[in-house]
Amino acid sequence: MTMSPTNRSPERLVVIGGDAAGMSAASQARRLRTPDELEIVAFERGHFSSFSACGIPYWVGGDVATRDELIARTPEEHAARGIDLRMRTEVTEIDVAGRRVRTQAVDSGAEAWTSYDKLVIATGARPIRPDLPGIDAPGVHGVQTLDDGQALLDSLAATRGRSAVVVGAGYIGVEMAEALVNRGYEVTVVNRGKEPMATLDPDMGRLVHEAMEGLGIRMVDDAAVTKILTGDDGRVRAVGTESAEYPADVVVLGIGVRPETGLARAAGLPLGEHGGLLTDLSMRVRGHENIWAGGDCVEVMDLVSGRERHIALGTHANKHGQVIGTNVGGGYTTFPGVVGTAVSKVCDLEIARTGLREKDARRAGLQYVTVTIESTSRAGYYPNAASMKVKMLAERRTGRLLGVQIVGREGAAKRVDIAAVALTARMTVEEMTALDLGYAPPFSPVWDPVLVAARKATAAVREDAG
Repeated sequence: MTMSPTNRSPERLVVIGGDAAGMSAASQARRLRTPDELEIVAFERGHFSSFSACGIPYWVGGDVATRDELIARTPEEHAARGIDLRMRTEVTEIDVAGRRVRTQAVDSGAEAWTSYDKLVIATGARPIRPDLPGIDAPGVHGVQTLDDGQALLDSLAATRGRSAVVVGAGYIGVEMAEALVNRGYEVTVVNRGKEPMATLDPDMGRLVHEAMEGLGIRMVDDAAVTKILTGDDGRVRAVGTESAEYPADVVVLGIGVRPETGLARAAGLPLGEHGGLLTDLSMRVRGHENIWAGGDCVEVMDLVSGRERHIALGTHANKHGQVIGTNVGGGYTTFPGVVGTAVSKVCDLEIARTGLREKDARRAGLQYVTVTIESTSRAGYYPNAASMKVKMLAERRTGRLLGVQIVGREGAAKRVDIAAVALTARMTVEEMTALDLGYAPPFSPVWDPVLVAARKATAAVREDAG
């Protein structure tokens, strides 16, 4: 007897968010399952998909010539791969019990419900925008999406003045300050912290402060913005603190970001202490068999401290998407966590960190020793050898590596990857001294700066235990 074929409808995967995590998940799921097996519908409220937010400061500063260079894959390219990506469509509600999402067309306001068998939440993060007088005035910009970057460039083109204030001195604040200097602006950075780059310890942040002043940037540390002042035309004219006012024809907010989890919160999904979604190792939302989440809207495990934290980086988002797409597509893989590695630059000064700062170690209840060394990027006798400082934290008694910070010139930043691998492997600083790293005078001294720090940290651990 001949069996008649079954007319089974394909499962439907709905993805909220058309950038790194969401579209990586969709693309990986499509590689593993055909359109007959899995229908993929993705919603993105902006004008662009699969773009590099990390590249926006370099586009604004002129290092990247055009916006389109930051776009990895267009909606049309996703469509050609069998992914129904609906742009300018915002998800306004998740009905977990009914397995459906409500959407609204950004331009027309039209609403609709779309059912799902599997859901991926990749809503990203939103720039922190403090509730201050004048914060919504024309000329005040957050920088998170390509739309934000274009709005800032339009604002720069529209103003006749050449004064800019950057509020905040984290990665985005520092990078945007340099971008504005490259655009010919007189830049003031107003920073709540005692030094820029709060992801570093203050002694290392001081090196960044000095480099920024060397670029002609006015640094105002340990100061909180209290208001944005506007002119008769309603446009921003200055930024005020408790003690001073700083002229501003344009203001860029570089205070940081928070997970964009309003939808998830309203749907009753589990959030952590930093406001990000909580997932298991497969990136499945805890307690929900058919919902996954990834990217800047989630919290991840810190492999050094053993605590969950929120880190908004494109490297993590793309890895999350690969894990989610594999699991949705019928395979199985996990995302074990992070050690908190990040790099940046101010002009030719390179900045890198991984693992724990001193205050992170104290918060985690760890006892530690610290060492700081100064070395060079190449053999001292080789032309153009550049200096760098390396700070290393190690756990008392055990000598386990806890964190590394590097600030220096050419060749400094990517050395942090040595420490990132050592942290992931839970190596001690003594074990690190035996690492077989590449050496030739154009690339490194005989003892690489990271290994010099490891030797000094080993001695500090022994002395502390003695």
